[in-house]
Amino acid sequence: MAATGHLIIPMLFRIASGLGVVIAVVGCSSPVTPPDFNGSRAFSYLEAQVALGPRVPGTLASARCRDLFYRHFESCGLEIDSQPFVVFDPYTSVDTPMVNVIARYRGRPSDDKAVLLLAHYDSRPRTDYHSDSTLRHLPIDGANDGASGVAVLMELAGLVAERPADCNLDIMLSDGEDWGKVGDIDRYLLGAREFARHGIRDRYHFAVVVDLIGDAFQQIYREDYTEQFYKPFNDMIWQVAAQQGVATFIDDVRHTIQDDHLPLGAAGVPTALLIDFDYRYWHTENDTPDKCSAESLANVGRVLAYIIYNRSLWPTK
Repeated sequence: MAATGHLIIPMLFRIASGLGVVIAVVGCSSPVTPPDFNGSRAFSYLEAQVALGPRVPGTLASARCRDLFYRHFESCGLEIDSQPFVVFDPYTSVDTPMVNVIARYRGRPSDDKAVLLLAHYDSRPRTDYHSDSTLRHLPIDGANDGASGVAVLMELAGLVAERPADCNLDIMLSDGEDWGKVGDIDRYLLGAREFARHGIRDRYHFAVVVDLIGDAFQQIYREDYTEQFYKPFNDMIWQVAAQQGVATFIDDVRHTIQDDHLPLGAAGVPTALLIDFDYRYWHTENDTPDKCSAESLANVGRVLAYIIYNRSLWPTK
């Protein structure tokens, strides 16, 4: 992901927002208490990803990470799909294979739509801000930038397996989100762009993208694009965080971010981004598990779990 400065994707996002997507929040009259979100178990999923090495698209570590996902989601009883695609890499003039992973839970067969939760599982192929400038070509571990969001979604899959939720849920793990060089925004968000181009507008009630949420010193502010285009959705999320006593959700806008929520929004799916962009180890060699915490993962997981299990809170078109 990158801080903004590029106008094309936000413009598409704005256009999609004007195509009849109107959000209202329905009050919750009978709250449902979801299962406890196990932050320690989620943290073990973060560590398992990092232990495979940098999950750079097209590498053995990336393939092994997908195997880890397949085994996990199968154990949770979710239907698993994959979406392979190939990207021409202008930096090396090589076609690079990438794969999105989709796990589907169906708890409400009568509903023709689902909730979409998305995190990217790839880690950055270069260390832009390495303390040693001669090593900036090396890939990063991506404990927070990639593995943290995935870990939360893996644990959420376990929750719906433990206790059924009255909803359909798609968990999408995108590849190639962090592929581009600094400033080359067209080479970011590759998996989400691929996913979005397959006609997703009428398949989802809404989506939430989670990225960089594992920082042990967590501070999650409202992201500006979400605030501009889907403010009532942001309001719902922060109200739930306050109700759940999650103080690390800061009720203010700080950053405008290019991330996977933009292709989804441009495709017509109301989408929020949860991100802690004040992570001091971003795109450095120090983005390692010791900079993350189980408590931070649990903070985000508790908020998302409450939303999943309380459909009366959902935004509606």
